[in-house]
Amino acid sequence: MRDLSTQPLDDLSLDEAARPKAPSVPKATDRHRRQGRQLAAIHRHYLSEMAQIAAVLARIEARDASPKHLKQIVLSLDMAENFRAFGSLCGRECQVLKFHHDIEGADMFPRVEAAGGGMFREVVAKLKAEHEVVHELIIRLDRAADVLAEDPSDENFVQAATTFRKLEEVVRSHFGYEETELAEAIGYYLGAI
Repeated sequence: MRDLSTQPLDDLSLDEAARPKAPSVPKATDRHRRQGRQLAAIHRHYLSEMAQIAAVLARIEARDASPKHLKQIVLSLDMAENFRAFGSLCGRECQVLKFHHDIEGADMFPRVEAAGGGMFREVVAKLKAEHEVVHELIIRLDRAADVLAEDPSDENFVQAATTFRKLEEVVRSHFGYEETELAEAIGYYLGAI
């Protein structure tokens, strides 16, 4: 695993141009493709959770509330458990996203790679490298949210919001790549997820 902790936030990006294409699975049927698209449904759930955080940030940016009221705003949302259970804005959503990636890396990716006879090795390697970027951004967002909770200044809000937007951008891009390149293989080799 690479140490990304010293890289500037702007450098924590995905090299989309270097993404390898997955080979087709000639024996895959439409049924397999539908099964493989279940991954997209899981991803939509994570993106919905992230949209709740984005809504809180938008309220503060629109001056509907000040950064020092962030905790009360979040507590009024369904995300209230984040602060109670995890003490931060990112809380459960970030832990669940990390867990999702851990499952993919430890189970789904190796199974697809093995079943495909290594045909998906490059795609899987790229997806795992992208997971590292996502995880570093999760760590940074968690830290920024903790700092913001301690000192709800405009400067700390901007840092948390900037980090969140970077995470959201990276996650959307990563999910799109994963869904596009692996749906057919997941459906064919794993049957469903």
